[in-house]
Amino acid sequence: MAKRKIVWINSAKLELKEILIYWTKKTKSKTYSKKLSILVTEAINLLSQHPKIGRTTNDANTRISIVHNYLIFYEVTETQLIILSIWDARRDENETDFDYT
Repeated sequence: MAKRKIVWINSAKLELKEILIYWTKKTKSKTYSKKLSILVTEAINLLSQHPKIGRTTNDANTRISIVHNYLIFYEVTETQLIILSIWDARRDENETDFDYT
């Protein structure tokens, strides 16, 4: 299967940045943030090649992949993997715009 171009929605970029900043402040080190960033990047690269490995959601166009405690919401087109949101699964699901049940 051909690798799709990875496209980040601006809000998803910001969400990931905020998650990484949070962990840097909480641990007083960039070590965990770097590891988490690598895990997310690897997961997204895998999704770009095999987009159907993510779970379906109630929205027919949106899929979800889980990386540790984080949910990656994405859409797939013939040529693109569009990253819509990165969500901490420990947060209240009512705070997100996505229905992942």
